[in-house]
Amino acid sequence: MDIKGPDQVFDMDSLKKIQIKKKPIQWILLGIVALILLFNIVYQNEPEEVGVVLRFGKYVKTTAPGLRLKLPFIESVTKLPVQRQLKQEFGFRTEAIAQRTRYSPYNLLEESSMLSGDLNVAIVEWTVQYKIDNPKEYLFKVRDVEDTFRDMNEAVIRAVVGDRTITEVLTIGREEIQSTAKIKLQELCRLYENGLTIDQIILQNVNPPESVQPSWNEVNQAEQQKDRLINEALGEYNQVIPRAEGEAQQTVLQAEGYALDRVNSARGEAARFKELYAEYRLAPQVTRQRMYLETMQNILPKLGGKLYLDNDAKGVMPLLPLESLQGITGSSGRREVQ
Repeated sequence: MDIKGPDQVFDMDSLKKIQIKKKPIQWILLGIVALILLFNIVYQNEPEEVGVVLRFGKYVKTTAPGLRLKLPFIESVTKLPVQRQLKQEFGFRTEAIAQRTRYSPYNLLEESSMLSGDLNVAIVEWTVQYKIDNPKEYLFKVRDVEDTFRDMNEAVIRAVVGDRTITEVLTIGREEIQSTAKIKLQELCRLYENGLTIDQIILQNVNPPESVQPSWNEVNQAEQQKDRLINEALGEYNQVIPRAEGEAQQTVLQAEGYALDRVNSARGEAARFKELYAEYRLAPQVTRQRMYLETMQNILPKLGGKLYLDNDAKGVMPLLPLESLQGITGSSGRREVQ
């Protein structure tokens, strides 16, 4: 069947062939549109990420990790690594991380040059490690949050270093500077509401300027030698003085013990004499005789082979140890009596 028009004549078979050719193109176009819609509806957050959903640029919600859906074309998603530890470097830049971190050959003197409390210059290089704590604040509260955060770091470190002497900054004050700077920087983050939380601040290298570094090294060596000599003197002191104090204390204790013994002996003798005197007053003759006998009993054994005759006792005393006279004879074989 032919269809005749004013200008053309169409064959029905040809028209059917044209319609059949158009169907695959339509399916391909529908598939492409479906894929575009799918990619604009479905998105996935990694395990360390959250998704901040914006509708016409306005915050709507924060989605957790996993496969999520959104409205196509009118909603957008900004992914933030809230579980990842982020890092910023000051005074140096890391070129590569392999077995050992290599630093760039230049120092950023504008960042690292600082004035201490005693008006000396120190070159301070440090690293701050932080995390995104509040994604909404991070995206909408502060403009250029990373650059602002760098300026906050410089302001805090300069203020902390400016409150301390150059010796504290270079030697004993590093831990205190790190902890104080972390607290102040966290307070500043809460004040700015930038959504960041500070994990730690690490001072990498703290040195005097290169022009004065040799002199500074000589001063450090002199101080180390001074500390060594002081420690040696203290060691000698700790060996000699405690020993001398122990010996002095021992001598004092011995003297106190001897004095106590003498005092107690004297008191005992005095008490004994008082008791003896009381007995003597009751029977003077008997007491005198007993005292005489006791005294002679203590003395005579120490004199060797001698005889003492007592007129009052009218003869040889019965307590005389005659056994000690055996074997003591004169040249004539007679016993000698004095």
